[in-house]
Amino acid sequence: MNVISKNVLNTQQEHWENTFLEPDAFGESPSYAGRKSLETMRRCGVSVMLELGSGQGRDTFLFARNGLDVTAGDYTKRGIEAIMEKAERLQVSDKVHGKCMDVRKPLPFKDETFDACYSHMLLCMALEMTEIESLVKEIGRVLKPNGLCIFTVRNTSDPHYGAGIHHGEDMYEVDGFIVQFYDREKVERLARDYETLSVEEFQEGKMPRSLYLVTMRKKR
Repeated sequence: MNVISKNVLNTQQEHWENTFLEPDAFGESPSYAGRKSLETMRRCGVSVMLELGSGQGRDTFLFARNGLDVTAGDYTKRGIEAIMEKAERLQVSDKVHGKCMDVRKPLPFKDETFDACYSHMLLCMALEMTEIESLVKEIGRVLKPNGLCIFTVRNTSDPHYGAGIHHGEDMYEVDGFIVQFYDREKVERLARDYETLSVEEFQEGKMPRSLYLVTMRKKR
């Protein structure tokens, strides 16, 4: 197994900043995961939520337009700037709060702030599993009792798993993007302090990518 290079992982911020120079780089329509998660959050009475890895807001505005108060966090300044500019245009700036943050550090929120946390493919970015496990614990800290933790990750059935440059663990780089891939055992590792409500496998994109949509509830 290759030794993980922190220098290589740290270059991903610049790569994502450059990616977000293109408006709607990953499309403008909400993702399947966002639409499905909105249904779940409606059923569970969510009103205040945190979105981590919000990108350019393709799911952020789905949530905001449906009445949810969304704190959108991302690693890139360009992504947050794009979200807040669009929030003004769509007249939902009262519902969207952008914050640039590094999820490898403690989340800058008080305990039990949010009803739910949603992230689409953030947990399969260039992060070591120890960092991801720490982040999931931090998510639990900022969630209210019985709060929802909903996330998607690319799984080991994905065509890119095992392809490209290996960067240690289950991380592979293709076209400049480093991805951490998951099997069910790794998903279960993240659910230690949660009740797992569902794990759904789905596909997205032209390739297509193969992902898990995981829905967990914080234990009291």
